[in-house]
Amino acid sequence: MTGKLVVVSNRIPTGATPSGGLVVAVHDALTRSGGLWVGAHPDEGTPDQDGLTEIASGDYTRLAFHLTPEEYDSYYLGFANSVLWPLCHGRVDLVDIERGFEETYLAVNARVARLLADQIGEGDIVWVHDYHFLPLASELRKLGITARIGFFLHIPFPPLGALSTLPSPDDFAEWLSAYDLVGLQTRRDTASCLEMFRADPRAEFMTDGSVKFRDRSVSVRSFPIGIDAESFAEAAAVEGPDAELGIDMHEDLVIGVDRLDYSKGLPNRFRAFGKFLDSRAGTGRRASLLQIAPPTRERVAAYRAIRTELEEIAGRLNGEHAELDWTPIRYIHRGVERDTLARLHRRARACLVTSLADGMNLVAKEYVAAQDPEDPGVLILSRFAGAAEDMTEALLVNPYDIDETSEAIETAITMPLEERRRRHAHSLGVVHATNVTDWAQSFVSCLKTCTPTLDYRRAQTGRTLQHDGETA
Repeated sequence: MTGKLVVVSNRIPTGATPSGGLVVAVHDALTRSGGLWVGAHPDEGTPDQDGLTEIASGDYTRLAFHLTPEEYDSYYLGFANSVLWPLCHGRVDLVDIERGFEETYLAVNARVARLLADQIGEGDIVWVHDYHFLPLASELRKLGITARIGFFLHIPFPPLGALSTLPSPDDFAEWLSAYDLVGLQTRRDTASCLEMFRADPRAEFMTDGSVKFRDRSVSVRSFPIGIDAESFAEAAAVEGPDAELGIDMHEDLVIGVDRLDYSKGLPNRFRAFGKFLDSRAGTGRRASLLQIAPPTRERVAAYRAIRTELEEIAGRLNGEHAELDWTPIRYIHRGVERDTLARLHRRARACLVTSLADGMNLVAKEYVAAQDPEDPGVLILSRFAGAAEDMTEALLVNPYDIDETSEAIETAITMPLEERRRRHAHSLGVVHATNVTDWAQSFVSCLKTCTPTLDYRRAQTGRTLQHDGETA
């Protein structure tokens, strides 16, 4: 029986025309299949707003649940972004554990599961996105939902040792085992996930590659996410006055575009650019770093600290190197409209991606897509970004090594045309091979082929189960 697709994500588009890579991919998938998209309402709610609010309808329906201010603080800012986010990005030192965080995180997931259960029919499939909803399938199974449920983690999978930081370390594997399919960004992440199951005495590896956990079976696979390369390239190629970009056309432009997050390696990026400026002192040839870093989660202390550090480094370097008609680091602490951003990418001689940990990093793919193939710029890419797994012809760097990153900037800016074309052609092939529409279709198709396993409620009781006419 063919059912509808039900998508769950923390953020949900509220406008008439969704924009952005992931949002467009999910929108297209739901437009083709029909179904529901459920996410957190952008406005904080009140305790009596415990249902789902319809915010749009058409080919599919968008429904939103409300978070109270207390839930936002403990579930979203607390457990999701002060525990799980730093844990997955290798910053165990930044994990901030309070007992109320986990309690609220579990309570919100249980409430969302109750709201979803009434929306899921026979033959439906459910696609859950990201670390905000790790326990959601487990909660749905407890309510008797036997539909196929898939999960995609957009950020890195945590290393095995880091999981011990969690208040209840064994829960992580338990949560994931309730899904039929767990999708991850890279082969490295898949290996980390399988290592977690391999170290767990409750898990058993099957001959088909799936993992049997208690009385459930889960498949783990990598699905590298991409972008809508064609539309981004079209936006980048639109002609317009250079003055609109605010760029001195006599400079070599290096661009960086990141949310202001400690996982992006921005202080090391600025330091590397400063060392590059030192090496060029007195040569007469100028270069500028344009860093666009929109704010995020500013109520979390670690994010306030990274902003202060970045502003101090930028101010010091500009004070040391600036001239009356030249600012070496142009730091913009707000978002830039997508089409303008695409044109800036095309204008830049190099792009700096210095992530210390990253699920994929779509900026790397956007920069490559935006280039003129006849005269492309050069991507400088951290080895710790998921994109580096396949984009091997980028200039790969260790972002902790300031000297290496500085030298890569010089190499990128002075690279001969033929080498730039060769490297760009390879990277562009990767971008087209992992486009975001195919990514969504691939995940959904794979989820549809998963064999539904056993009744979770009964498995939890340890009773004898019947499956396909045989004793399990």
